[in-house]
Amino acid sequence: MSHAAPVIPEALTFDDVLLVPKRSPVSSRSEVDVRTRLSRHIDLAIPIISANMDTVTEAEMAIAMARLGGLGVLHRFMAVEDQVEEALKVKRCENLVIDAPYSMTPDRTVGEAEALMHEKGVTGIIVVDGEGRLAGILTSRDTLFADSPGRPIAELMTPRERVVTASPGLDVDAAKDLFRTHKVEKFPIVDDQDRLVGLVTIKDIIKRMRYPNATKDDRGRLRVGAAVGINGDYLERAVALVSADVDALVVDVAHGHSDQAILAIRKLRKRFPKIELIAGNVATAEAVEELVGLEIDAIKVGVGPGSICITRIVTGAGVPQLSAVLACARAAARAAVPIIADGGIRASGDLTKALAAGASSAMIGNLLAGTHESPGITISRNGRKQKLCRGSASVMAQLGRAHRAGFRQSEEELSEIVPEGVEAVVPLKGEAADVVKQLVGGLRSGISYCGARNILEMQRNASFQRMTPAGLRESGFHDVEVFH
Repeated sequence: MSHAAPVIPEALTFDDVLLVPKRSPVSSRSEVDVRTRLSRHIDLAIPIISANMDTVTEAEMAIAMARLGGLGVLHRFMAVEDQVEEALKVKRCENLVIDAPYSMTPDRTVGEAEALMHEKGVTGIIVVDGEGRLAGILTSRDTLFADSPGRPIAELMTPRERVVTASPGLDVDAAKDLFRTHKVEKFPIVDDQDRLVGLVTIKDIIKRMRYPNATKDDRGRLRVGAAVGINGDYLERAVALVSADVDALVVDVAHGHSDQAILAIRKLRKRFPKIELIAGNVATAEAVEELVGLEIDAIKVGVGPGSICITRIVTGAGVPQLSAVLACARAAARAAVPIIADGGIRASGDLTKALAAGASSAMIGNLLAGTHESPGITISRNGRKQKLCRGSASVMAQLGRAHRAGFRQSEEELSEIVPEGVEAVVPLKGEAADVVKQLVGGLRSGISYCGARNILEMQRNASFQRMTPAGLRESGFHDVEVFH
């Protein structure tokens, strides 16, 4: 008995297509609006998210991304308390009023104050009495020439009667007036009992002016996402992160359409009904429809497209990224759930194609891994500075996680590790802002080529056209010798 051959559908990735140019109403790409949604309840000024990889996103990258109008997602491959500390660095970095400023009592020593300032990266400590009432301010200038680290800070601080203060409810304009009038760098917020309730610094005011499009929560703090897994301590990790006021939890798993992932998502949603919950990674409409039913707020799409991911080679499974985004975006649109295209973005043209295919934003790893803000190790090879970049399922990443957890592998256990990522190096590229500027600039131009003024218009107008390998070669520079 003969059987009909199965019908194998064709799937495409970014290099297989081009966007067809349309008549454009845009006279300058600066007119193009690239605002978008991260999730159901969080908006972004730019559609770029830094990947939750241990060589891409910790606090420094997350701060840079939020200031630029995007978002950073802290990786989970560290102790819970360390991930919480990274989240708190982001949340404390920039806001009008610091709710819990670092403080000490007057009897503490100069040495203790200097140690705290160094540990927390601040230049001043608020001094309070045993009942939390304001007693003074100690700054690094006060301690600069202190002759003994054992002196009590009461002898060096600016006393209460000379400290400029404000009442709760202060707005930005009132804060500017106080700084302008009194020529101070910071002032405490105190209640009607003179108890310390907050702190305003001139640095935070300057940052608000310098980064007007920053991604912020309703209290004026930078937003940050954090990854959790689906096994082990993921619930305890999530509890600690939510307590640290992270803005989104990202369920980080290579195959998000699995029983274990679905069980973890259900538990997280039940425990945290209000947190923005981002699930993934998936690559099919069926997976999206099931995740939507779990009340998630955004879905990460991408199985195997990352530059250092070899899941498709090792497992034989995956969907080329453009087709995956197209299918998942159509399924998610019915529930108005945003899609995040995760992986495969090598240039601004790929970003444009991913968004035109229906993604609301894109997660970037490789392009940001070589920036100063990434936590990867910098090395020198052949006279050039480079940074380490590795997949979360690479051999060294897996061994590092096991070592931190206190496990020691036998030779037999080591031989059973099947990596789905590789260790690599990328060129040192400078600041993350420079990379993002190039991506957003190219995206604005791409939107205008589609005859659109914003991402939603582009998604309605976009037409893709297949191209041959010859067309791909023609798309890059050719028949010239590149001058470096």
